[in-house]
Amino acid sequence: MITEGIVAFSDLQETEKFNGQDTGKYSIVLTLEAEEAEAVESEGVHLREYQNQKQRKFVTKYPDFQVLDVEGEPTSKQIPYGSKVKVMWTPGKAHPTHGVAPYFKKIKVLELAIHDTDDVDDEDF
Repeated sequence: MITEGIVAFSDLQETEKFNGQDTGKYSIVLTLEAEEAEAVESEGVHLREYQNQKQRKFVTKYPDFQVLDVEGEPTSKQIPYGSKVKVMWTPGKAHPTHGVAPYFKKIKVLELAIHDTDDVDDEDF
């Protein structure tokens, strides 16, 4: 499956840490539009809601996953908040409580978010 969304959180350069413990997984959390959210939920994947927007975490434990730019060329695994991406993923086994876990294979960056700090004045800091 392929799902498009906006990056909310990204732990792709190193495995994510939770409560000081290494999970051993790389992850990306996407904020999804309604149509994308419905498609993901139809696969049995549970979504979370944050500020009235549907979100889902996609994970992998394999460090050799690809991150591609809009032309399909390999690019940095550092994807900033607000970037628009497509995630190619496969569903895991269904869990009775937690639903289906989505495991990503590849990520394609469609629009890289640029966070410009040049307009920040020292007095504002």
